[in-house]
Amino acid sequence: MLSSKQRSSLKGKASTEKAIFQIGKEEISDQMIKGLSDALDARELIKITVLKSCEYDIKDIAGLLELRLKAECVCTIGSKIVLYRFSNKKGTEHIKI
Repeated sequence: MLSSKQRSSLKGKASTEKAIFQIGKEEISDQMIKGLSDALDARELIKITVLKSCEYDIKDIAGLLELRLKAECVCTIGSKIVLYRFSNKKGTEHIKI
């Protein structure tokens, strides 16, 4: 569980990052979860855009992604979700929080 100080630090780091995934009207597939998981392994911190065509509430999507990816939702801002998960992969430069 992230502390508010850690969450704030990660939110600041995410503010300069571009969203690398988009969620639209299609359901969240196993293939999308795999892609998000791979991105978290490589980066630890990712930003996702939820398109207006999506039928679900952004908070519900963030909660689902937290469960499926075993990640933590750093924040939701407008149509963006920021997720964090520590990665043990070699070669990953760990984010200092």
